Amino acid sequence: MIKKITELTEGKPLKKDVIPFVDTTNGTTKKAVIENLLNVIVPSNAGGHNAIYRGKDITEYFYGREKYNEKTFSQAVADGTFDNIFVGDYIIGKTSNRKYIVADINYRLHCGDTECKTPHVLVIPERIMGTAKMNDTNITTGAYIGSKMYTEYLTPFKTIIKNDFEVGHILKHKELLTNAVTDGKSSAWAWYDSTIELMNESMVYGHNAFGSNHGYETGIDKSQLSLFRLKPSEIIALNDAGERYWYWLRDVVSSSGFAFVSNNGNAGNHSASYSGGVRPAFLIY
Repeated sequence: MIKKITELTEGKPLKKDVIPFVDTTNGTTKKAVIENLLNVIVPSNAGGHNAIYRGKDITEYFYGREKYNEKTFSQAVADGTFDNIFVGDYIIGKTSNRKYIVADINYRLHCGDTECKTPHVLVIPERIMGTAKMNDTNITTGAYIGSKMYTEYLTPFKTIIKNDFEVGHILKHKELLTNAVTDGKSSAWAWYDSTIELMNESMVYGHNAFGSNHGYETGIDKSQLSLFRLKPSEIIALNDAGERYWYWLRDVVSSSGFAFVSNNGNAGNHSASYSGGVRPAFLIY
C-alpha cells in the first residue's frame, strides 16, 4: 500500500546489525551492514573520504588481519579507493599501544621537487608522545632544520612510530622545510627527504598565526588537515595522564621562539628552551 510521506511513522536509529538493501548502478540490489554503509554511498576516492569523520578502529584492517572487499588496508590505499578508511579512524600501535588517528588522505600527493606519486594516509598520534625542547637555549638559528628538535630530540619518537608501523608502511617523501633565520624570521628553505615531522600552523589552524614568515613556514603543507576541519576539538591534545597539554609546531616566531598549540585551545608561541609536547605527523601506505 502506497502512503504519503506525511503518513509515514518516524524512523528509529539504525543499529549496526540491521542490513538495508542498496540499489547498485547495474540495476541489481545488494545488502550492506549499517556500519559499512559509508563504504557503499561515499565515492571511493580521497576527496569523498576526506569529507567524512567516522572514528572507527581499523587496527586489524591496517595490520592485514582483516580485509574489506577482499582487500587489505595497503591495497585500498594503493588503488586510490581508500575503501573502509575515513578521517577520524584510528590504529593502535603494535608496540607502544598508542592511538594514531587518520588526519587526512593524499595530503601531499603530487607535491615535492621529486613528485610524490604514492597514494597515502596522513596520521598523527591522538595524544602527545612525550615532551622535548626545540633547542637547548632560546635561539631559532637554522630554523626548523637547524633545531635540536629536528636533529636530535625527535629521534626517539620517530623510533616509537617506526616500531609501531614498521618502516615499510611509512612513506619517505620530499618536504619543504625552513633552514635559515634572519632578524627573527625564517629566510630560506630547501627540499629534504622526510618521514616524520612536526606539524606547522597551516596544518593545524588552516592559516598562519604567529609564524614569522608565512611563505617559508607554510611550504607544501598549506591547508588545514581534514581531521581538524571536521572535528576542531582534536586540535587540543592530552598527555598520557589525560590532561590537556600544549605541543610544538615547527614555525619560527622570532629569534628566540617557535609556535605551539596551547593546552587551552589558543595559538601561541614559546621560547625554544621550553620542554613542550611532541605530536608529529607522518604518511602511511
